[in-house]
Amino acid sequence: MRRAWSILRNTLFWSYERGSWPYDLMVLAIVLFVLLVPRGCFHDQPRAGPPSEASGLELVAEHSNGTLTYRIPAASLAVTIRTPELERDIRERLRRHAEVLANRHFALEEIRAIRDDDGQVLYYEVLVRP
Repeated sequence: MRRAWSILRNTLFWSYERGSWPYDLMVLAIVLFVLLVPRGCFHDQPRAGPPSEASGLELVAEHSNGTLTYRIPAASLAVTIRTPELERDIRERLRRHAEVLANRHFALEEIRAIRDDDGQVLYYEVLVRP
């Protein structure tokens, strides 16, 4: 019984010397596990993260007074609460991906957070004056 506990303890704490047959056997077991277990056993999926840089920006409306309304998903922004960093992130996203606003000065007139039933911000509607 003492021998079984010793083997279990040494295996759990990886206390075998490198190059010994128990060490090599554990390494072989790990390599075989990695190579032979089918990928589908793990149900490994990437987390839903922010969309790619170019996606997510949508022109919603062009108003008669010349202002534009864009919709930006909150998940695509680094900061999702109303801070100066959020405004800077929105401004940069508009400058890079809105063809009408590229290389031009524009003002952010209004930023409205559109929320779901749980109060989570889904997207921002941004009123822009070119």
